[in-house]
Amino acid sequence: MAEPGKGVTAGKLAINVQKRLTRAQEKVLQKLGKADETRDTVFEEMVGNFNKQTNEGTKLQKDLKAYLAAVKTMHDASRRLQDCLAEMYEPEWFGKEEMDSLAEDTDTLWLDYHQSLTEKSMATLDTYLTQFPDIKARIAKRDRKMVDFDSARHHFASLQKGKKKDEAKIAKPAALLEMAAPSWAQGLISAHQVAQTNLSYNQAEEELGRAQRIFEELNVELQDELPSLFDNRVGVYVNTFQSLANHQEKFHREMGKLSQNLNDIMTKLEEQRQLKKDGTAAAKTGDGAKSEEANHSESASSAPKGAVTNGSDGDLPPGFIYKVKAIHDYTATDGDELELKMGDVVLVLAFDNPDEQDDGWLLGVKESHWAQSKDITAKGVFPENFTQKV
Repeated sequence: MAEPGKGVTAGKLAINVQKRLTRAQEKVLQKLGKADETRDTVFEEMVGNFNKQTNEGTKLQKDLKAYLAAVKTMHDASRRLQDCLAEMYEPEWFGKEEMDSLAEDTDTLWLDYHQSLTEKSMATLDTYLTQFPDIKARIAKRDRKMVDFDSARHHFASLQKGKKKDEAKIAKPAALLEMAAPSWAQGLISAHQVAQTNLSYNQAEEELGRAQRIFEELNVELQDELPSLFDNRVGVYVNTFQSLANHQEKFHREMGKLSQNLNDIMTKLEEQRQLKKDGTAAAKTGDGAKSEEANHSESASSAPKGAVTNGSDGDLPPGFIYKVKAIHDYTATDGDELELKMGDVVLVLAFDNPDEQDDGWLLGVKESHWAQSKDITAKGVFPENFTQKV
C-alpha cells in the first residue's frame, strides 16, 4: 500500500503535468487560429507600462550604484592626495596643524556624503523595486489562469455541441443493442446514456465556473494595482533625485569651504616664503647701504645695530618692508614679543638675520610709537595671522 504522503505528491504532480499539457494544447490551437483567445487591450497596455516601469527603475538603480561607486573612488583618490600633501608638508611650514585638520575634515565629508546617498537615495529606490518581482509573478499567474479559462470554455462548448448530438441520437429508433435487449431494459440503457452525458457536461460547467472565477479575481486585483503603481513612479523619482540634489549641494558647499581654507593656507605659505626671500635681499642691501653711509656721514653710525634703509622717505624706520594692521588682540608672552590691540598699525621690519625668523612670525614696531619717538628699539615679534597687510 502506497504511503499517503507519496500518494498526495504523485497526485499533485500528475495534476500539474496535466495542466501544463492542457495549456500547451490550448496555446497551439490559439496560434493555429482553431480556438479564440480572451483579449483585454486595456490590461495589455497596463502590462506594457509595468514592463517599461520595471526597465526604467532597474536602469536607474544600476546607474545610481555606479554613481556611488564613483563617489567611493573619488573619496579614495582624495584621501591619497591629502596623504601625499601631508607627507610633503614640512613641520616648520606655515599652517601645518591646519593642514592636518583640513585633511581629516575632508575625509569625514566624503564619508558622510557617501553614507547619506546610500541611506537615503539608494534605500528609497531599493524599497521601490522590491515590489516588482511579486507583481510580475502575479501577472504571469493571471496569464496562465486566462489560458485555463479559455481551455475550460472551449471544452464546455464542445460538450454542449456533443450533448445536442447525443440527444438527437437518443431520439432515434433504438440501436441494435437496445433492440436485442428486453423491452423492460431498453429504457434503462437510454437513461444511462443521458446520465453519462449530463455528468460530463456538469463537470465541465463547474470547471468553467471555477476557472473563470480564479481568472477574474486575479484580473481585477491587477487592474486596480497596476495603474496606481505606474503613477507612483513619479513620486519615487522626485524623492530619489531631490535627495540626491540636496546631498550634493550640501557636500559641495562644505567642500568649497575646505577648498578655500586650503587655498588660504597655500597663499600664506607663499607669502612666508616670499617674505623670507625679500628679507634676505633687504638685509644684504642694507649692509651695503650702511657701509656707504658710514663713509660719507657720521650720523649713519648712530643708527641702531642691524637697521637697514630701503629708499622710503625719512619718516619711516630703516629696514621697513610694509605695513600690517592687527585684526585680533595679541597678548605678549615673552620679552621680545609685541603687544597688539585690534586696529594697531605695525611697520614690518626685516630681521637682521633671516635664519632667526620663526615660521609664521614677523618683526615690527608700532607706527604710533615710531611717529612719537622714532625709537626702533621698541620693535618686537608678533604672529602674522593676527594681522593683515594694509
